[in-house]
Amino acid sequence: MNPFISRFSVIVCAYTELRWDDLLNAVDSLHAQTHPATEIILVIDHNPALYERAQAQFPDLTVVTNTEKRGLSGARNSGIAVAHGDIIAFMDEDAVADTEWLEHLDAGFLDPKVIGVGGAIIPWWIAKQPTWFPEEFNWVVGCTYRGMPEIASPVRNLIGCNMAFRSEVFSQAGGFRSEIGRIGTFPAGCEETELCIRASQILPDRLFLFDPMAQVHHRVPAARTKLRYFTDRCYAEGLSKALVSRLVGAQDGLSSERSYTFNTLPRGVLRGLKDAFVRGQRSGFGRAGAIILGLGFTTAGYLAGRLMLLRNKNRPIAAQNLSLGQA
Repeated sequence: MNPFISRFSVIVCAYTELRWDDLLNAVDSLHAQTHPATEIILVIDHNPALYERAQAQFPDLTVVTNTEKRGLSGARNSGIAVAHGDIIAFMDEDAVADTEWLEHLDAGFLDPKVIGVGGAIIPWWIAKQPTWFPEEFNWVVGCTYRGMPEIASPVRNLIGCNMAFRSEVFSQAGGFRSEIGRIGTFPAGCEETELCIRASQILPDRLFLFDPMAQVHHRVPAARTKLRYFTDRCYAEGLSKALVSRLVGAQDGLSSERSYTFNTLPRGVLRGLKDAFVRGQRSGFGRAGAIILGLGFTTAGYLAGRLMLLRNKNRPIAAQNLSLGQA
């Protein structure tokens, strides 16, 4: 008897040949799953040369192009449109899944109230992790951060590199909004946050689950260990949060952020100072300072986004998003 309850469609999106080797590793990890996916869908985001190369390399995959606006949201929606599974999972092309990844995700869906399951995203540092980089800000590099649950627990939203949804989420709540999220290397985000909040508002008796046992390892290139990337990513996150709050309301749009800001981050600052003063680790000063700096840039981005949205309140959301991207 098959112990697994779900048929999985796994969607991987790619936009550049510079990550070709990463893509090969990602696909290999999906082929090695203890719970095999029903189908693996590779979506190429407006790159004809990469599309032709992928078609030749992966005859056993469903390789399609992004038929929507360029960007990660449109690419994901293009994958959803051709998916046949009961569960639609997403992993980044520069990540590698543990062999039991889909098995652990599948277990979360035993509860019929669960409409989405996500797992831990472990940073895979290509260069040495900076001593000043605080784990509370691992979301800057797309990974699970300190403050997230350490056991399987309900959460407001899932994180894009490691998430799965019942297909009904998309039929009832719609897909990812193209006005939000990453386009190429621009360090925006929050498209999955907005989708999860929107789905919860439409299906208030259902929930999202985070299971740290369902793990993928996300590649962190050296360029993302620079302080400039850190501050740029924090500022862009603030811009994205402003847009999410406009779309779903500030109460839901900032619910997790309030606890993170007033509980997780102060504890992180104190932890860094304790490491510095008690344990003699000078890097503790750097981590405490980076938390304060990151919060400052994220807040500045949020306030700038709110101001731009207020000034342009009569313009379509899509047009407002262009203004945010050029900030």
